[in-house]
Amino acid sequence: MSVLFLILGLAIGGGAIYGYFQMEGGKRLQKIRAQADSEIAKIEKHLKDLESKASTVETKIKEKIIDAKDKALDIINEAKKEEVERRKQLEKQEERLNNKEDQLEKKITENENFKETCHKKMEDLKIEEEKLDAIYKEQEEALSEITKLSKEEAKEMLLENVERDYKDEIVERYNKVEVDVKEDSKKRAKNIIAQAIQKIASEVTSESTQTLVQLPGDDIKGRIIGREGRNINAFEHLTGVDVIVDDTPGAIVISGFDLVRRYVAKRALEKLIEDGRIHPARIETIVEETKKEINQMMVDFGEKAAQEMGIFGLHPDLIKIIGRLRFRTSYGQNALKHSMEVGFLAAGMAGELGLDVQLAKTAGFLHDIGKAVDHEIEGSHALISRDILKKYGLPREVIHAAEAHHEEVPFESPIAMIVHAADAISASRPGARRETLATYLKRLQDLEDLAHSFSGIDKAYAIQAGREIRVMVKPDKIDDLAAIKLSHDIARKIEKELAYPGTVKVNVLRETRAITIAK
Repeated sequence: MSVLFLILGLAIGGGAIYGYFQMEGGKRLQKIRAQADSEIAKIEKHLKDLESKASTVETKIKEKIIDAKDKALDIINEAKKEEVERRKQLEKQEERLNNKEDQLEKKITENENFKETCHKKMEDLKIEEEKLDAIYKEQEEALSEITKLSKEEAKEMLLENVERDYKDEIVERYNKVEVDVKEDSKKRAKNIIAQAIQKIASEVTSESTQTLVQLPGDDIKGRIIGREGRNINAFEHLTGVDVIVDDTPGAIVISGFDLVRRYVAKRALEKLIEDGRIHPARIETIVEETKKEINQMMVDFGEKAAQEMGIFGLHPDLIKIIGRLRFRTSYGQNALKHSMEVGFLAAGMAGELGLDVQLAKTAGFLHDIGKAVDHEIEGSHALISRDILKKYGLPREVIHAAEAHHEEVPFESPIAMIVHAADAISASRPGARRETLATYLKRLQDLEDLAHSFSGIDKAYAIQAGREIRVMVKPDKIDDLAAIKLSHDIARKIEKELAYPGTVKVNVLRETRAITIAK
C-alpha cells in the first residue's frame, strides 16, 4: 500500500513538475516570438526605407543620365560648329595657299625669263668685250711697232717723264696735303685726347722695390734675426724676400721685386712683432695665415676696381685675377691703376668718337689682365690676356683689343685702336714709369742705328728722350721726293722693330748749299 502511495505521489509530483515546466516554456516561447516579431518588423521597416532610398537614388541617377546626355549633345553640337568653322578656315587658307602658289609660279617664270635675258645680255657683252680686247691688242701692237717699245717700257717712260716734268709740283702738292691732313688730324686728336684726360684724375705714383717696416724699438732687431740667424733665414725662405737689418733706427727694410711677396712679408713681420713670439714654427704659421689674407684681399681689390669702373657681371675667378694686378708693376707703374686709367681714357675717347663707351671701358680695363699671370705662363702678356678673356666669355671686341694693344696682331676695330692709344698715354705720362739709364741709352742707340741702316744717310740723332729722330741726308743722293718716302720708311721700320712708349717723330732734313767765293 505504501508502495502504491509512493508511486501515486511520484506520478502526481512528476505531472505537477511537467505542468510547471510546460507553463514556463510557453511563456518563454511567447516572449521569444514577441521579440522575433519586433525584429522582423524592424527589418521590414528598414527594408522599406532602403527601397525608398533606392528609388530616390535611381531617380537621381536617371536625372543625371538625362543631364549628361543633354551636355553630351551640347558638346557634340559645339564640336560640329567648330568643325564647320575650321573647315571654312582651312578652305580659306587652302585658297590663299593656292593663290600664293600661283603667284610664286608666276614670279619663278618671270625670274627664269629675266635670267635668260641677263644670260643673253652677258653673252652679248662678252662678245663685245672680246671685240674690244682684239681692237686694243691691235692698237697696242701697232703702237709698239711705231714706238719700238713694249707696254711696260712705255709705261715706265711715261712715269719718268711725268715725274721729271712735274716733280716739284707733286712734292709741293703732297707737302700741302700732308700739312693740311696733319694739322686737322692733330687738332682732332688733341681735342679727343684732352677731353678724355680731363675726365680722369689719377695719382702720379711709382712703386719701389723696397718696403720699410717700423719697429717699436731697436732691441727687437736681435729677436728678428734670432740665434745664428735662424729666424731671419726662416722668414726669408718662407716669404721669398730679402730682409735688410742695418743701423737705421727703428726700422728694417724688406727688399724684393714681387709686390705680393713684399706685402706678405710686411704684414707677417708686423704680426710677429705685435705677437712677440718670434721663432721658426711661429713664423711659418703667421706667413701661411697672411698668405690666405692676401688671397682674400686680391678678391676685394678686384671687386672694388670693377665697381669703380662700373663693370659688372664678371666671373669671380676673373675678379681675383684683376685683384692680382694690384701687386704687379711695369717700370714702377702699378698694373691695376694703369688698367683703370686705360679704361677711363678709352671710354672718354670712345664717347668723343661716338663709339660704344662701355665696351671701350671694359676693353681698356682688361687689356693687361695677362700681366697678373705672365710669370706663370709662357708667352707675351697681350696673348695671355687674349686667352684669359676668351676663357671667361668676354666679347670678341674686348678680346681683340687685348691681343692687339702691342700690335702683335693687326687692328681690326676702332675699339682696339683706342685701347692702344689709351695704353700709350697712360704709360708715357710724366712720372708714370721709371727706366734705368742703360735701358734709356739703349733705346736712343737703337733709334740712331735703325736710321743709319738706310742708304744716303749722313747723320742721325735721337733727341727728346727718344721721342724724335732727326735724320740728315746727303743732298746729292736723296732728293725732296725721296726724303718724304725715306721718312715714311724709317717710321714703318721703327714701328715694326722697336718697342717704345708713346710716339716717335721722324724728321728728315735735306739741305743744298751753293757757295761761291768772290776774289
